[in-house]
Amino acid sequence: MATETLALFEHLEFDFLEEFDVFAPARRGRTRDHHPPALFRAFLHCYYKNVYGIRPVTRELQNTVVWLSCGFDRPPSRDAVDRFLTDLEHVVDEVFDRLVEQAACRGLLDLTYSIDSTDVRTMPADQDASKGYDPTAEEYYHGYGCTIVSTGQKIPIAAEFTESKQAPEETAMRVTCDALAVEKPIWMLGDSAYDTLGWHDHLLAAGVVPVAPYNARNTDDPKDIEYRVEARIDEHSEDVQLKQSTLDETYNRRSGVERTNDAVKDCGLGHVRARGRVHARAQVFLALCLRLVIAITNDERGDNPGSTVITL
Repeated sequence: MATETLALFEHLEFDFLEEFDVFAPARRGRTRDHHPPALFRAFLHCYYKNVYGIRPVTRELQNTVVWLSCGFDRPPSRDAVDRFLTDLEHVVDEVFDRLVEQAACRGLLDLTYSIDSTDVRTMPADQDASKGYDPTAEEYYHGYGCTIVSTGQKIPIAAEFTESKQAPEETAMRVTCDALAVEKPIWMLGDSAYDTLGWHDHLLAAGVVPVAPYNARNTDDPKDIEYRVEARIDEHSEDVQLKQSTLDETYNRRSGVERTNDAVKDCGLGHVRARGRVHARAQVFLALCLRLVIAITNDERGDNPGSTVITL
């Protein structure tokens, strides 16, 4: 017997979860009924099936094929599921980082990174969320935001959960630094929202070429350029030249981050069912983890002509 999500677990080990102190059995009181890797697989399976929330997840894990496939010796209780998610909320970003490392070790990252922010829509009952505006859709929404750096085949490699879609410059800087810590690319792409001197100069100092459209509204004396990097290179380097056609061609690759955002939304970021900022953040990073697991799985199975590629 097999479930569709067996492929998600076939080439990945999640034993690193045992290393986090938050999952260690308590010195006093009851020990844990189930190992964290099995519970993590359970949440990945449920998110893949668009099953969210403690009660729905617990019901899904009553299916014999499902709990056996996830590595349980018996179906977990509601308390076990709830306790694991509560603990995971403390380290879910670190779990995401560990999966990013696995993707990098497999050579899945390319030399072009893209950064973008997306909306995270929640239920109206979430009192921690606020009213935000999505300029792309030209509509208001209730929820949060998430800034993501992606590369390769819809692979998120750095992210930060934010109060709204329009994140401040310091958020862009933190996420950019996190992405560069994984591997250094040649290009970093962003839309006009990233036309800031600090972002450009940080990347250039790191040996990365930032490509973001010049926003003439940021100054009373606009320059005759298409991309901010043109002016930064003219001001600080006599030996480097970049053709605008090269910048145009490179910037056209930015659509990759939009495909990544859509893929992560399909994995659970699109409509967050959790209530409260902490729970919403956990669901966002679980969605990012699921997208990474799918990307790694597809790469591992890609050499097999008979394999089924997971499409989320």
